[in-house]
Amino acid sequence: MKSLLAAVLLLLPLSARAGVPEKLRVVASFSILADFLREVGGDKVEIKMLVGANGDAHVFQPSPTDAQSLKKARLIVVNGLGLEGWMTRLIAASGATAPVVVATKGVIAREGEEDGKKGVDPHAWQSIANAKIYVANIREGLAAVDPADSDYFKTRADKFLARLDATERQVRAGIAEIPENNRRIVTTHDAFGYFGAAYGFQFIAPIGLSSDAEPSARDIAKLIAQIRRERVPAVFLENISDPRLMTRISQESGAKIGGSLFSDALSSGEGPAPTYIDMMTHNIEELKRALIPHS
Repeated sequence: MKSLLAAVLLLLPLSARAGVPEKLRVVASFSILADFLREVGGDKVEIKMLVGANGDAHVFQPSPTDAQSLKKARLIVVNGLGLEGWMTRLIAASGATAPVVVATKGVIAREGEEDGKKGVDPHAWQSIANAKIYVANIREGLAAVDPADSDYFKTRADKFLARLDATERQVRAGIAEIPENNRRIVTTHDAFGYFGAAYGFQFIAPIGLSSDAEPSARDIAKLIAQIRRERVPAVFLENISDPRLMTRISQESGAKIGGSLFSDALSSGEGPAPTYIDMMTHNIEELKRALIPHS
């Protein structure tokens, strides 16, 4: 009898043998969503992110391992608004049956431009007000698949939302320090439209909504002329992009390189932006450093 019991115990997962509840397996499409999930899900979730730190979701190529992660998941969280063009095919190929949370549900999407055509801008997280919508959608998604822990998710979400409110106040205070005529910069691709609309900033980009695009020589010449004409003070690199294009634009336009901004991905743990809040505060400090005149 004892040997039979021992055999049964060996077949159980380690968590069940130890009396520890098994964590909820959740897949996040990219690093910013994974951070939101960590904040809301806490120690109740086990998170797999497909596009990691400093990764570019626009050009991501899924692997068979990613398909296996989706198949094992109990919840899948995506941005939506066309960011993950590869996700629908990946879910279908994986045979995943988990519900999908579209984090941008309820966001008022803004228009952008790609190759001269109008499109939907997927970078909604660049407005903290939108990030709060993401958090609410994630909280509801977690509670739907794990109702026993819904109060836990709500408590953690409420605390995180309060921290986001404090971060927004910090961002607005930082913007207020920058002279209005300096609130114009060039970035690698059009990832900061929601930030600009929310906080009164103008971002100009040589390429459109997707970092996968390539600007033509004519486009670059027009941009350089615009920078000179409008006296745009600085160009900024992005953590997901090749710096060579922005270096060339800086050299030919006279605008200074103002540092690196985080647009579509967080940094690794050793970097300056391993969380969403770190990303937003880092970006505002970089903008202030480059755009506030120093006597």
